[in-house]
Amino acid sequence: MISISSSQIEAWLALMIWPLIRISGLMMAEPLLSNRGIPLRLRVGIALILTITVAPLLPTPPQMDYISAQGLLMVVQQLLIGITLGFVMRIVLTGVEMAGHIAGLTMGLGFASFFDPQSGAQSPVLAQFLGIVAILIFVSINGHLLIVSAIFESFHVLPITTDPLAAKGFMALVEAAGKMFVIGVTLSLPLVTAILIANVGLGVLARAAPQLNLFAIGFPLMITAGFVVLMLSLPYIVQPIARLMENSVLQGLSLIGLWRVGG
Repeated sequence: MISISSSQIEAWLALMIWPLIRISGLMMAEPLLSNRGIPLRLRVGIALILTITVAPLLPTPPQMDYISAQGLLMVVQQLLIGITLGFVMRIVLTGVEMAGHIAGLTMGLGFASFFDPQSGAQSPVLAQFLGIVAILIFVSINGHLLIVSAIFESFHVLPITTDPLAAKGFMALVEAAGKMFVIGVTLSLPLVTAILIANVGLGVLARAAPQLNLFAIGFPLMITAGFVVLMLSLPYIVQPIARLMENSVLQGLSLIGLWRVGG
């Protein structure tokens, strides 16, 4: 007869629960698996499968009482590590959507918005379009495999320990969030430049022919010019977005490494 002691059960739980918390944190923040269109049961199942896969490859985690202050801090620490790794990936997607916001406002499409089920708020249609394009690019470069590899690598970069997180990691996280604005402005720059040139041309036309109704001419002209430039620039923004997506995984792992005490 096989007998299982309580200490063995606690060891099995410790082997599973800490990786599960970190993986769950990543799935809460990263841009693909956190989509609300994916059922909750499916996400929980994926998290359990990844945990069962990675847990046997990890060293034995420290033993502690789960219902204690140390256990609660450990839960928060593992959850924060996972959320950070997913957050760095989401920065790229949010930056692309910000480019859509800027481009839409420049074109005069700031009023054209739809309900975004991902954020639960109204979002400009151009921002949603570029966000969908970014997700499709992420899938086309096997982003789901990058996520899985990042999960496995994170346990080597920052193993499961009771050591506190280094303070410099929090500062690096804040600095990484600022890149979202750089991405948004950079990707929207071609369209903004084209609209600026069109506005200058309309200004010259207004001086040459004051009797023209610029409100009737300028509004459709801005929208037409914006869509033409967007159509021409889409093939050229695929590679930059794909490169940003790939680099976000490496940046997330390097940011996690900064949290290692003495690292």
